This record gives sequence, C-alpha cells and structure tokens, in this order.
Amino acid sequence: MLRKVSLVCFSIFALTLGDGFAVASDCVCSPAMISKAFTDVAKKATPAVVFLKVESAPLQEDDLYGGMNPFGDEFFRRFFGTPPGGQQKPQPQISQGSGFLVSSDGYIMTNAHVVRGADKITVVFNDGREMDGSVVGADSHTDVAIIKIEGKNFPFLKLGDSDKMEIAEWVIAIGSPFQLEASVTVGVVSAKGRQNLRINDFEDFIQTDAAINPGNSGGPLLNLNGEVIGINTAIFSRNGGYMGIGFAIPSKMATYVMKQIIESGVVTRGFLGVSLQPIDKDLADAFGLEKPEGALISEIVKGSPADKAGLKQGDIILEYNKVTVKSLGTFRNELAMMSPGSKIIFKINRKGEILTIPVTIGTASDTMAAGGVASKMGIEVDTLTPELASQLGYLSTDEGVVITKVKPASAAAQVGIRPGCLIQSVNHKKVTNLDDFNKALIDANNQKRILLLIRQGNVTRYYTFKIE
Repeated sequence: MLRKVSLVCFSIFALTLGDGFAVASDCVCSPAMISKAFTDVAKKATPAVVFLKVESAPLQEDDLYGGMNPFGDEFFRRFFGTPPGGQQKPQPQISQGSGFLVSSDGYIMTNAHVVRGADKITVVFNDGREMDGSVVGADSHTDVAIIKIEGKNFPFLKLGDSDKMEIAEWVIAIGSPFQLEASVTVGVVSAKGRQNLRINDFEDFIQTDAAINPGNSGGPLLNLNGEVIGINTAIFSRNGGYMGIGFAIPSKMATYVMKQIIESGVVTRGFLGVSLQPIDKDLADAFGLEKPEGALISEIVKGSPADKAGLKQGDIILEYNKVTVKSLGTFRNELAMMSPGSKIIFKINRKGEILTIPVTIGTASDTMAAGGVASKMGIEVDTLTPELASQLGYLSTDEGVVITKVKPASAAAQVGIRPGCLIQSVNHKKVTNLDDFNKALIDANNQKRILLLIRQGNVTRYYTFKIE
C-alpha cells in the first residue's frame, strides 16, 4: 500500500525567473509548484544550450592497420589485391557534445575534450539553426574550452557561484545525449569537492545524480535560479551508461578559465614551485605532530617563488592566508587560481617551530594559444625542458618550444613539419618558452600570415602560414 505524503519546503524556491520572483518559505509545496520551478528553468535555459558536431581529420591508413598498412605495399597489392571495396579515401572522424552560450555576442562554453583536434565545428541550436564555430582556446588541465560563433543578441546563461551550492540541492542538467537535443534531467548535488578521480589535472568536481550520458559532455548543470553552477563532464559507469554518478566542473573554476581565454587566449596560473604530499598518521608521528594536518613540502624547485621566499624541504604548510590546509587538492587548486604577483602568507611548522612566511606567487602558463591559431596550423607545443632536449638530441643551451603533436593532413603536416621540431621564433620574435610563444601568436592575430623559424635536427628553415 502506498502512503500519500506532503512535500515540506524548508528552503526558499524561486518559482519564476527574471527580475521578480515569488518565494515560499517554511511552507507546504505541492508537486505542481515544484514542477513549475523545473519547467521555468528549462524554458529559460534550453534556447541557450547547443548541440556540437565536431569533425576532425580522418585516421591515416597506418593508424587503421596498427602502424603499418599492408595494402600500401606493392607486394601485398600484387598477391592479395586491394581491400574489399577498393582503396577508399579515409573518412573524417565525427564526434559530438554539448555546450551553452555565456554571452550575447556568441561565446560558448564546453569541454576541451569535446573539441580536441577539431577541424570543423557545427553549432546546432534547439530551433534547428546551424552555425560554424571556431575554438578560441581550450584548457586540457581543467577540460574547459571556449567556442565563438559570429552574431549578436544570442540567448545566454548566467554563471552562478558553485561555492554556494549545498549538498542535496536540486540541480538540472541539459544536453544532447545520443544526439537527442535539449534533453533535460533532474537530480541533486550528491557531493562537492570530488578529487583524485584522475579525470583532469585540476579537480574539484560537483557530483550529481542527474542523469548524464554520452553527448551530455559540455552541457550546463543549473540551479533552480537558472544559473550555471557546473559543466557536465564525466560519469562513473561500469557499463558505459548512466549509473547515478555524474561529475561537473564547478562554475568557479570554469569562470576563471573562461575569462582568461577570452581576454588573452592564455590561461595563466599561480606557481609556487613545490612538490607537496598529504600528512597521514605515520608522517604525523615521524614529524612529532599531535594530529595529521597540513601539507608536507617534499621538494622545492630551485629559483622558484617558494625557494626565493625561504621555504624549505620538510616544512609543513598549516595555513595559507589564514585558511587551514585540509585538502591537498583544494589547496593546489586555490594556488593555481591565484593571480601571478599576488602575495600569500603561509603558516609553517618547521621542526616544531611555527613560522609565518610571505611568498609572492609566480606564473605557470598553459599550452593554449589565442584564437586557436596553433590549432589551425595543426600543432601542439611544449617548452623545451632539459629532459626533452636530451631525448630529441638538442643541446642544453637550445631554446624554444617543441612541437609535440602534428595533426594528420593539417597545414603543418602538409609542409613537412613533424613532432620534435623546435620553434625558435614567431614573426621574427624569439621564443624561449610557452609564454613567449603564446604572446607572439596573440600579436600575430592582427596579421595575415605567421612566419615560424623551425629547427629540425641540424636544419633550420622558415615556414609561413596564412591566417584565415
């Protein structure tokens, strides 16, 4: 026998969206009233959520045959003929995902893994309109990417404050799972601050039981005010489908990345220059601590902000700017989102002595380039480290950025550029690291061509690329 129950609202529901709203506090809410809260959010948000069709370069024949295409060999062709159906031209790879507009002038937020390697992006609106999109920038460390479409007066969603969300609050996920555009699912915030999932380098996930399936990636997770509090990005699953555990990148982290991509095309993070490990019971006993707390400095990078400020190996960081270090992941994320040049006050336990040490945060830059110029050329780069120089046969005195990946059939591949090449200048500007490279590409955005000076082995030559 089923029992009838009344739903008691102890929280405040915003029942209509916009400038005015009706509220009910400590009242008995009917299912119809709660349903209206969901439908109001869905009506407002759905026009700003888009379906993304992503086309990337086809797999090369060598990739299809595990590194060697036997049918490309004359011996195999003579004795076995061509493959069934004849030699067919490799087809482009097609993938899909979701995204949502964050401004009226066409900026769209999604996951970096949705647009990775994209040669063409088609943005599909809920009303069936299709537009071409271009990647402004993508940050693989947080899995956040920004796409741009041309136009004005687009519907868009407001980014909320993920820090204010509470466990068990209602949330709404919208996306395009299995190409089913504008699908709406409802759930609650199951947990906050999920880390060590090995999904991204910087993790602070919101966990939700709102149904998230393949194709939902990049779509918004909304509160009942219609504000985005997360980007749906991953699921926990034993069978590839929904099992009640989904993860979203919190809006606080996504907003930080988005602003930097749009304003400068480069994600710049705070850099301390230490290796840290959590304090467990055994380490607490070894260091004579009353309880496991803080973060242990196991290594310090020479010449880093930490080294210059006087931090030492074996120091235990107890607080930063009067905030207790409770989670190593949270502490790492907070440091990364600090502006370079900002000052931070550490409370340190050094062999039982409590010290206060101020540190000026340095800069750590990502591999992202403004306007997707590097992506359009078809290359990915990284700073030439001593380890890379040794592996690739460069001298320890060589400077530049190493090309780590070249997309098949891209402009770079067509002119013979290969992984391992060293970019030494962009438009006659010397580059010694990723910062130099990204800044040079930002400056080059206003020009029609990019001129790269590239060294490959003992040969150095110029390559030019037209910017569309």
